[in-house]
Amino acid sequence: MSKSAPKKMSPAPAFPSTRMRRNRQNSWIRNMVQENHITVSDLIWPMFVIEGKNQHVPVKTMPGVKRYSIDRAVIMARKAADLGIPAIALFPNTPQDKRSESGEEAFNPDNLVCRTVRAIKSEVPDIGLICDVALDPYTSHGHDGILVGDRIDNGTTLKALVKQSLNQAAAGCDILAPSDMMDGRIGAIRKKLEKKGFSDMILMAYSAKYASAFYGPFRDAVGAGENLKGGKETYQMNPANGDEAIREVGLDISEGADIVMVKPGMPYLDIVTRVKQEFSVPTFAYQVSGEYAMFQAAAKEGMLDLDKTMMESMICFKRAGADAVLTYFALDIAKKLKG
Repeated sequence: MSKSAPKKMSPAPAFPSTRMRRNRQNSWIRNMVQENHITVSDLIWPMFVIEGKNQHVPVKTMPGVKRYSIDRAVIMARKAADLGIPAIALFPNTPQDKRSESGEEAFNPDNLVCRTVRAIKSEVPDIGLICDVALDPYTSHGHDGILVGDRIDNGTTLKALVKQSLNQAAAGCDILAPSDMMDGRIGAIRKKLEKKGFSDMILMAYSAKYASAFYGPFRDAVGAGENLKGGKETYQMNPANGDEAIREVGLDISEGADIVMVKPGMPYLDIVTRVKQEFSVPTFAYQVSGEYAMFQAAAKEGMLDLDKTMMESMICFKRAGADAVLTYFALDIAKKLKG
């Protein structure tokens, strides 16, 4: 069924009958006619976790961001919940001695992420927990899948991702977020979840994830950057392609995705808009580590007002059609919204 063409707006009467500045002349009228608004419910906070006790280690390439040991992660989860942030996305920095060619630590029910999920759910049951489904935090080569020779093997990786998903579901996470970009992984995971009794598990697919240069600080934070051998262009998307993103999203929806994601965020707002208009499904975006680091660096040099640009960037996501945003600014934004 073809979509009807968008209605054309009737032309407004010419100046001076129309003066666009009338609705801009003071704050109350600007607020009244504002089209998009940010709420704390729009925010998802990505959190990095590490082994140890009472640890909160700064990420050098991401000022203000820290890696937390499980006990500290529980404390920070409570702070996030008290601010009204609905969900946290967990990312582990797996010790090097637990990484391997095939990423078997991802299947360990007592791995860092699974223990973090159980600890937070025990103390802060009212916050949603999102677990990343990909092997890069667990592989010695830093790729999201399993290498056969010098190529990521799709079929072998799918089996591993299914196993990882079931492990994280059993630990008690609320949303599984496959970020690996293997073909068919949403369908394979959904089928197994249904078979194993996890029919209510939400799948948030990183459907349009690009092979972007904006991920560098994140890879430092999870300890994958130093391990990465080669690029990820054979499975992540070409930044030049837009139509391909629509195909990817459509496939993930058909395979059982409940939410779709565009990553990175601001450089790909056109993709966010296209996805939302085409499919009308919950559409999230990820304001990635490189975006965050640029804002911080410019603010440090006095080039930008960090608070204003941070909030403006959120409005941009909302205007583009994003229903929620993963952002390292989540705590700061929530505090600002709470006054």
